[in-house]
Amino acid sequence: MNNLFQPLQLGELTLPNRILMAPLTRCRADAEHVPTALMAEYYAQRAGAGLLIAEATMAMAGHSAFGTEPGIYSAAQIAGWRLVTDAVHAAGGRIFLQIWHGGRACHPLLNAGAQPVAPSALAITNDEVHTPAGKKPYTVPRPLAEHELPAIVDGFTQAALNAIEAGFDGVEIHAANGYLLDQFLRDGGNQRRDNYGGSLHKRARLLLEVIEAVCAAIGKQRVGLRISPLNSYNSMRDSDPIGLSVWLAKQLNPFGLAYLHVMRGDFLSEQSGDIMTPIREHFAGTLIGNMGYSAEEAETAIAGSQLDAVAFGAGFLANPDLPRRIKLGAPLNAPNPATFYGGGAQGYTDYPCHMSE
Repeated sequence: MNNLFQPLQLGELTLPNRILMAPLTRCRADAEHVPTALMAEYYAQRAGAGLLIAEATMAMAGHSAFGTEPGIYSAAQIAGWRLVTDAVHAAGGRIFLQIWHGGRACHPLLNAGAQPVAPSALAITNDEVHTPAGKKPYTVPRPLAEHELPAIVDGFTQAALNAIEAGFDGVEIHAANGYLLDQFLRDGGNQRRDNYGGSLHKRARLLLEVIEAVCAAIGKQRVGLRISPLNSYNSMRDSDPIGLSVWLAKQLNPFGLAYLHVMRGDFLSEQSGDIMTPIREHFAGTLIGNMGYSAEEAETAIAGSQLDAVAFGAGFLANPDLPRRIKLGAPLNAPNPATFYGGGAQGYTDYPCHMSE
């Protein structure tokens, strides 16, 4: 596992290893979307990662998709996240915040009755949402007017500034998994016929405007991006995911981002293909792979220059000391899906570390 433990320069950060923690929605914030002391403990436990990428966090108020996910738009939330970043840095770690807008994945019962917004009036149909009244179908969103889109860009920009104020080392823009920016990007979620729909160039316009504004606000070396061209989660699809990936990789090169984080597969196994190879061919920056990598496959991919680092999800969820376990060849704890979303310390901060040397 020599390559996994080689340092990696990420903007101004030097990562001690290439075993990154993927963003994992855990729903442990309070009712006002304020991060808690328990969250600080959770992230500090995992500070041995080369980089922690904190969970999807609301860039602006009124767009909740989970009910108790964190936000980064209020003073209380900034203060709550400061507890997290201080704890991570005290433990020797590095941490980015994933900034996010749920788009049509939001629900009126989670947002004081407000109708969700999206590029087009297309509802999610392949799942239901958890609400205070139980599981409910997703609702049809209201298409955003073109004049409303600058406010979306401003919201992401302010979220990035707030993240830096909260002590984060950078931000990851969430353009994956069928949330707002991904809804604009892929043609399965975008049926617009204005300046933000139709051609790939127009569908990507909002995402590129967000990237440009966030880079200008906090510096390109502090900005990463996550995409999932194949993932059909949240009723997403694209007619040409490979073409989209290649085109976007080329468009991203001039930005000089800290990294591009790619989910290589599909949660629901409806779309398949190799998107990592063409992205690696056309993207000149740091490339992070995610979804289903074993330590052995990650090592091989990095050794072969197919990737620069790998982000592990469930492995880090259940193994706070995952890099150490990989280095020692130690067995892994099995994650408990019943405790993934919401609750207290059980299945969150109580997974044991490997004790033997």
